[in-house]
Amino acid sequence: MTATETGVEAQVPPGAVATGLTAGQRLKAILGGSAGNLVEWYDWFVYSFFAVYFSAHFFPGGDELAGLLKTMAVFAVGFFARPLGAWLMGLYADRAGRRTALTAAVAMMCAGSLIIAVLPSYEAIGVAAPILLVVARILQGLSVGGEYGASATYLSEMAGRRRRGFWSSFQFVTMVMGQLIALGILSLLQNSLEKPELEAWGWRIPFVIGALLAVVVFWIRARMDESQSYENARASGAERARTMMLFARYPKETVTILGFTAGGSLAFYAFTTYMPKFLTAKAHAQPFAEHTATAITAGALVVYLFALPVFGWISDHFSRRATLWLAFGGGGLAAYPALQTLATTTNPWLAFGLVSLLVVLLSGYNSVSAVVKAELFPANVRALGVALPYGIGTAIFGGTAESIAIAFQRAGHEERFYVYVAAMMGLAFLTIFLLPDNRKHSLILED
Repeated sequence: MTATETGVEAQVPPGAVATGLTAGQRLKAILGGSAGNLVEWYDWFVYSFFAVYFSAHFFPGGDELAGLLKTMAVFAVGFFARPLGAWLMGLYADRAGRRTALTAAVAMMCAGSLIIAVLPSYEAIGVAAPILLVVARILQGLSVGGEYGASATYLSEMAGRRRRGFWSSFQFVTMVMGQLIALGILSLLQNSLEKPELEAWGWRIPFVIGALLAVVVFWIRARMDESQSYENARASGAERARTMMLFARYPKETVTILGFTAGGSLAFYAFTTYMPKFLTAKAHAQPFAEHTATAITAGALVVYLFALPVFGWISDHFSRRATLWLAFGGGGLAAYPALQTLATTTNPWLAFGLVSLLVVLLSGYNSVSAVVKAELFPANVRALGVALPYGIGTAIFGGTAESIAIAFQRAGHEERFYVYVAAMMGLAFLTIFLLPDNRKHSLILED
């Protein structure tokens, strides 16, 4: 396929090649894009962490695990809204601009969080309660689906060639920070409120906080600069992004993203979001107390937080493929024995070490998740190309991770989930061989 066919030449018209950003301008852009990403993911993870406390409000019944399973099914519904959000916002970001799409995404997240914060229970409004919970989760799914592509594209375009891996890793750094803040609020409420208080009304507090933070980020994003890549593509008159363009002109890139997103997303939700529930509901050993499981997960996430930019830096000096091979090769080999040991150990320090090992290996993928996808596409179709295959892969494999894990647990075959995670990481490892060398073939042409 020639450069003319892909539209690459059209991205950089005479006189429009990127002017280099100053260090201050670049830092402002990275911080502005990352702040919204943090709030988006805080709101997203709060649902999962507090589901055990509010599930009975919307799915009453005698079986606590069944109620939790239904609540997590709603969590999965939000994931299945993500491809739609990725598709719509990807097109919007490529046509109207990255900044405009990012502002719209955080507005939808604010609305979804606010609905959950004030939503009456099943006892008060009957079947309307779970229906409205689904509506709110769909709004959040549309928001996060749109956020990922626009945010990954914006950060990658604003990062600069020499340190693109390092700076774009902050998309996942802020995602983990959002998760940590959600865990921190969970721990604070667990230690300051009795469980009946948490179940009665305390679970609403983090959703109120999320809605308020989203309002602040909306104001910040409305004042961000647009990326030079988008401005160049618009000035050149490059062909507008269309959905079929993605599959007709970039089938290899699309399939590659789907492949390693499947393993990466499943592993991420298994090793982080699901981990507190896994540690408190172990079938083969004495479960950890809730506050201990929260502390183990939070500690591992801190380790994860620092590992991400390190692997981003490594990818700039070697290649993106090197960190991906470590993530999926090492993670695929470690997943089964680590999860099996976590299911039987009663030693919190051993559990912390194993969870930390899993997320450090996984950071080889998550650190470059944004940039490796953005570098595969020209600017006029980049946000859609990053977002849509990622959204589909995450919905199918990340969104169902907890429901599948809980279903295996109820059936008495918890170990089959470990096999599933390891196998999908192995599949992701194989897809890496389809990737070109980013140092020679990146399609982010500015700076």
